[in-house]
Amino acid sequence: MLTEDLAATVSPQIRTELPGPLARDVIERDRRVVSPALGRVYPLVVGRAAGMWVEDVDGNRFLDLNAGIAVDATGHCHPEVVAAIEDQSRSLLHYCSSDFHVPVYTELCERLAAASPMSDEVNVYLGNSGTEAVEAALKLARYATGRPNIVAFYGSFHGRTAGSLSLTASKGKYRSGFGVAMPGVYHAPYAGSDGSTGAAYIESVLFRHVTEPGDVAAIVVEPIQGEGGYLVPPDGWLADLRNLCDRHGILLVADEVQSGVGRTGSMWAIDPSGVEPDMMCVGKGLASGLPLSALVSRNRHSTWGTGKHGSTFGGNPVACAAAVATLDLVEGSLMANAAKVGSHLLDRLRGLVGTEQLITRVRGRGLMIGIEFVDGETAHEVEQAAFREGMLVLTCGERTVRMAPPLIITEEQADLSVELLSRACGRIGGGASPR
Repeated sequence: MLTEDLAATVSPQIRTELPGPLARDVIERDRRVVSPALGRVYPLVVGRAAGMWVEDVDGNRFLDLNAGIAVDATGHCHPEVVAAIEDQSRSLLHYCSSDFHVPVYTELCERLAAASPMSDEVNVYLGNSGTEAVEAALKLARYATGRPNIVAFYGSFHGRTAGSLSLTASKGKYRSGFGVAMPGVYHAPYAGSDGSTGAAYIESVLFRHVTEPGDVAAIVVEPIQGEGGYLVPPDGWLADLRNLCDRHGILLVADEVQSGVGRTGSMWAIDPSGVEPDMMCVGKGLASGLPLSALVSRNRHSTWGTGKHGSTFGGNPVACAAAVATLDLVEGSLMANAAKVGSHLLDRLRGLVGTEQLITRVRGRGLMIGIEFVDGETAHEVEQAAFREGMLVLTCGERTVRMAPPLIITEEQADLSVELLSRACGRIGGGASPR
C-alpha cells in the first residue's frame, strides 16, 4: 500500500479505543504463540509506517519519537532506501559473505572505513545486530591482546547474548536466572554517578582490588549511555579513558550501536570528544530498519586470521544496499538536521523544567534526548499517557523518558512532540490539562 497519505499526516489521529478491535485480535493471537521473553511496552500493533508516522491496524496514527528504538534513522520507508532495497533484491538476495565476495558488502565497508573516527587505517566486519558486533569486539580484543578481562560500566546495555550480556548492567532482570554469562568482566560507574567514575574509579578501585591492568583486554563504553538514561559524559571524561588505555596497553571499544550514524548531530557520538577508539560497534540506524551491524577496527589490532570469526547472514546484500543509501542520506543532510532540530527540541523541552512539575531535568545531544521525571513510576505513566495522546516514546534509566526520533523530524514536528508530552503529563496530573 502506498504511504504518501500517511507521510503527510500533521497530527496524531486516534480513531478507536486503544487497542482497537483488530489490534486486540492480533494481541490475543500473539499471546498464544510468541515467546514470553518478549515484553511489549504498550498495545501498539503496527500496520504500516511512513516518515515520522506509524499507523496501527485499526487506522490510529502516532507520531514516532522512538524510531523502532533508534533504528529507523531515515524515517519509515524512505523512498531512496526502499528503491535501493528493491534494486538489490532483483539481482541478489543472499550469498554468504564469509566465504565469497559480494560487491555491495565491500562498498559498505569502504563507506564505513571512510567515515570512521579513527585516523589510521581500519577494516570492517559486518553482522546482523548490535549484540553480534559487541561479541565480535570481545573476541577480537581478547585475541589481539592475549588478555582475558574486560571493563564495562553500570547502566550500560550492550546486548543480551551470552558475551554481551556479561557487559550489560542496565537492568538486573536481564541477567537473572542465567548464571555467570562470561567471567573476567568488571564494571565501573558511568559519568553522572556520585563519587569517582570512569578512569578514576577503574584505576583507584578495579586496578587496585580486582584486576591488574595487564590482564585487561578492553574497556567498552557507550559515548552517550543509552538504556542507562541517555547520559552525556562531561568534557574530558572519554579522554581520560583513552589516556588510561594508552598507559596500560588496553583497547578502547566505543559502542555506538544506539548513538551512531548521525543521531547526535555528528556521525558518531564520540566525535566531539576528539577521542579515537580502537574499535567501534555500529548497528540500529545503520540500515534504516534492516538487520545489520558492523565492527570497525584499527588494522593493527585485527590480528585474527581466516576463519576466526564469521556469519552466514552478516552483511546481507539487501541490508548493505539499504545501509549505503542510509549513509548517503545521513551524510547529505540528515546529520545536520539532527543537530539543528535536536538543538531546537532540547531548548523547547528544557523550557518545560519548572513549568511541568513532573519533569526535573532534560539532557542529550542531537536527537538522542532524555527527559528525567521525579521517579520511575511517573516516567512509566508518562510513557503510557503519551501513547494515548498519539506519540510513541520509551523509558530508559531509572526515571527517564527518551526521545530518539527519525533524523528527518522537522521543527514543527518537534514542537508537536513537546505539546504532546505536556498533554501526557496533564493526563497524570502534572502539567497542562488533557484534551
